[in-house]
Amino acid sequence: MSAEVQIPVGFSPIEAGGPFMDSNGPLYLLHQGDVVKFGFRVERRHVNPMNNLHGGMMASFCDMLLPLSVHRKDSTVGMRFLPTISLQIDYLAPAPLGCWVEGEAELLRATRSLVFAQGLVRADGVPCARVSGVFKIGPEFTLETAKP
Repeated sequence: MSAEVQIPVGFSPIEAGGPFMDSNGPLYLLHQGDVVKFGFRVERRHVNPMNNLHGGMMASFCDMLLPLSVHRKDSTVGMRFLPTISLQIDYLAPAPLGCWVEGEAELLRATRSLVFAQGLVRADGVPCARVSGVFKIGPEFTLETAKP
């Protein structure tokens, strides 16, 4: 990432997603009280031939947004691995090269074995994706076991 890339005030880099997100990130987190937001700046490596965010990168972001938000909003699943069972994305608008992509998510329901969540992603403030997902409540992890 080049030095001139601007990150909105309050966001800090976060290590999450293992080697895959190490190569495709970084992701940024803003967590202030009940507000939990994740974001990233669309770089050249993230775009399709039309210079808009590639759908696969949006899917990867959404697949991180939902469980990482749930971790910060529900203490019962806060340190549990949440592998994806189902992820649905409605692509609403393009996210052009250079824009700031930011998402918020909410926990809809947690059972003994599953988590249901939904979120909205914006590109420079314009809604660009609506996402919902179902996640299995997996084993506990620590920050050390989450790293490669």
